[in-house]
Amino acid sequence: MNRLSTVKKVAVISALVEGCSVRSTVRLTGVAKGTILRLLASVGAACAKFQDEAIRNVNVRRIQVDEIWSFVGCKQKQVTPEKAAVGKIGDVWTFVAIDAQTKLVLSWLVGLRDAGCATDFLQDVAGRISNRIQLTTDGHKMYLSAVEDAFGGDIDYAMLHKVYRSNAADTRYSPAKCIGCVPQDVTGEPDAKHISTSYVERQNLTMRMNIRRFTRLTNAFSKKVENHAHSVALFYMHYNFARVHQTLRVTPAMEAGIAQHVWSIEEIVALTEPASVKVAA
Repeated sequence: MNRLSTVKKVAVISALVEGCSVRSTVRLTGVAKGTILRLLASVGAACAKFQDEAIRNVNVRRIQVDEIWSFVGCKQKQVTPEKAAVGKIGDVWTFVAIDAQTKLVLSWLVGLRDAGCATDFLQDVAGRISNRIQLTTDGHKMYLSAVEDAFGGDIDYAMLHKVYRSNAADTRYSPAKCIGCVPQDVTGEPDAKHISTSYVERQNLTMRMNIRRFTRLTNAFSKKVENHAHSVALFYMHYNFARVHQTLRVTPAMEAGIAQHVWSIEEIVALTEPASVKVAA
């Protein structure tokens, strides 16, 4: 990877953030698979570190939270002791928090869909904001204790319970149909007009379209959880700082006031260099 030119690095990262798999990136760029994975690890770690430092003390008003499913190695029902011993860990969930106004993703966490990860995630969210917020989550019970642990009573919090109807005629991979949503005030006085998870769910779709590892019914799924986490960090660096939002006409980071220009892929790659600037610009 040390002998890889900047042009090649940019070509590799550009392909990955546009939804190419590792093997298709090999074919497009001519770079070896192992070199691509090492570059992904290096850039992904740098992206995670940069955003951890840059996205702090953010003034937001409404945050939406959701979690998106994927898997590493194999699906959970196929995990055996033998597979677990060699690192095939099964289902993995990515928690995501998005600002409904600026579309900035403030925080994410790759882990399990349980109260422990939910608490760690929301405590991280709480540490990045500078004011009281309105928070909306889905109806999963793990959020009840997690929100209380992270925010106490200093929050306007509501859940959005979705009502589903399954159809016996549906095929194996057909999702249940959502036939309604029931809002529930939990803490404080949330504004009923803004009890919604629409933005974060749309952002989940963007993830599935731009991270090949999240694409359903393919063999492009992650084989190692570390590479999975690096891909998520790279995606959010590109989403927050380098991708112009169609409605905002600027990047989410610019809209939130933590960046002054649209980042290039070259700047993202440069985060791995010791002399790179470590502040949003």
